[in-house]
Amino acid sequence: MEVMIVVVIVGILLAVALPSYNSSLEKGRRADAKAALLDASNRQEQFMLDRSTYTLNMTELGFGADPMVSEEGHYTVDAAACAAGTIQRCYVLTATPVAGGAQANDTRCTTLILDSTGAKTATGSDLNNCW
Repeated sequence: MEVMIVVVIVGILLAVALPSYNSSLEKGRRADAKAALLDASNRQEQFMLDRSTYTLNMTELGFGADPMVSEEGHYTVDAAACAAGTIQRCYVLTATPVAGGAQANDTRCTTLILDSTGAKTATGSDLNNCW
């Protein structure tokens, strides 16, 4: 009987703690996306200084693939022209979780976005806490 009570208590603790633990892991893995976005942004600015334009091709920035895969492999980062102009004047970098990866179920911050003005935005259900 005592063993059954212990099993029930452990089950209740796991039911409460596991979602919180998973949420903490997702939040920690978002740092991978932030680092990749900042690295790509720095390379875009250097590319602009060298060639007087930005680029949509991540391999031109020195990454191995287009879209580039973040260091820890949780996100892909790709470049696009901003809505107000062309790639010669501005860019938008978007970090998207790798399909089937550890971050694929992160509904709080589904994508993280950084543009050439330095504006940091996101999509998902908890936009105020993504960055």
